[in-house]
Amino acid sequence: MSTDAVTNPATPTTTPVPAAGKPPQGGPFAFVGAFTGFYPAQASEFSHLDPVTRFLYAARSVILVISAQSALMAGLLAATDRRFEWLPFVAVFVGYLVLHAVSNLSNDYFGYRRGHDTADSPRRRYTLHPIASGAVTPRLLATGLVVLGLVSVAIAAYFVALRGLPALWLALIGGVLLYAYDAAPRALKELGLGEIAAFVVWGPLMIGGGYYVITGHWSGVAFAASVPPGLGVMSILVGKHVDQREFDTGQHQRTLPVLLGESVARYFNEVSVVAMYAVTVLLVALGDLTPFALLIVLAAPRALRAIRVMARPTPTSPPAGYVGWPLWYHRVCLVHNRAFGWLYVAGLVLGAIFPKVLIG
Repeated sequence: MSTDAVTNPATPTTTPVPAAGKPPQGGPFAFVGAFTGFYPAQASEFSHLDPVTRFLYAARSVILVISAQSALMAGLLAATDRRFEWLPFVAVFVGYLVLHAVSNLSNDYFGYRRGHDTADSPRRRYTLHPIASGAVTPRLLATGLVVLGLVSVAIAAYFVALRGLPALWLALIGGVLLYAYDAAPRALKELGLGEIAAFVVWGPLMIGGGYYVITGHWSGVAFAASVPPGLGVMSILVGKHVDQREFDTGQHQRTLPVLLGESVARYFNEVSVVAMYAVTVLLVALGDLTPFALLIVLAAPRALRAIRVMARPTPTSPPAGYVGWPLWYHRVCLVHNRAFGWLYVAGLVLGAIFPKVLIG
C-alpha cells in the first residue's frame, strides 16, 4: 500500500476519480492480495477467484493482520517467560483470526440489515461489501457466520477444558463485546463505546488474556505490554469514524467522533499515537518490557506523518491516485499501526531470545 498520497493532504484544484486499487489477480497465490491493501468495490472483479480467496476479500482480511499481531505478542511474551506452549498458541492464533473475520462480516451483515450500508455510505465506496456488491447473498453470509461461530466456540471449549473457569470468563467477555459492538439492539458503536471496546479487545483481552490461556498463568506485565498495541488499534477505528462522522451523524450512529466533534476526535487520536510510544518507553524504563521493544522508533516517521495528517482537516477531494477514499485518517493510522505492530513483534522476538537483556 503506497502512502505517498497521505503525506500531502493539500486539496487538488480538480476532483480526480478515486483510484480503485489494483484488481485482484488469479493464480495459486491469489489469496495474498487480500492481505495487502484496499480493493475495488465491485463483485465482478472477484468472479474469477476461488471461493476461499473471495471469502478472504469479503472478510476484509487486510485488517486481520492486527489480530495475528496480537496473537504473536501474547505468544512471544509467554516465550520470554519460558512458559510457551505450542498447541494453545496455535489455537489462540486461529481463534483470533476467526473471531476478527466474524466481527468484520457481522458488521457488514447487521449494517446492511439495518439500512446503514446505503449506496452513498463510506462503507460501500472504499472496498467490497459482501452483500451489497452482490458477491454473496445475506443467507450465505449468515451461514458463513454460523460456521465461523462454531469454530470459535470449539476453540473456546478447548481452552475452558484446558484452563478452567478463567478461560470461560475470557471467552464470555470476548463474546459479549463481539455481540455488543454491532449486533446488539443498542450497539456499542452507536453509544460512543466502540472505539474503547476495540482497545480492550485487541489490547488487554487478546494479549493479556491470550498470555493466560497459552500459559495457564496471569501476568501483569503482559497486560501492561498490551496497552501500546491496543491504543494503535483504537487509533485505526477512531480515524475511520472521523472519516465517516458526517454520514454516521445522519444515520444516528453516535460514534466517539460524533460525540466529541471532529477536531477534538482528531486531537484525541494524535494523543493516542503519541501514547503508544510513551507507554512503551515507560515499560522499558521500568524493566517490565525488553529494551528491544524500542525498535518501534523505526515506525516514528509514520507516526509523525499520521499526526501531521490528523492535525489538518480532511481535503474536500482525494489527491490523484489515492486509493481508499473516502477513508483518510483511517488509512494513515492503519499504515502506521501496521509498521508499529510488526516492529513491536520483532522486539518481542529478540526479547524472547535474549530475555536477560533489561534496563533498570
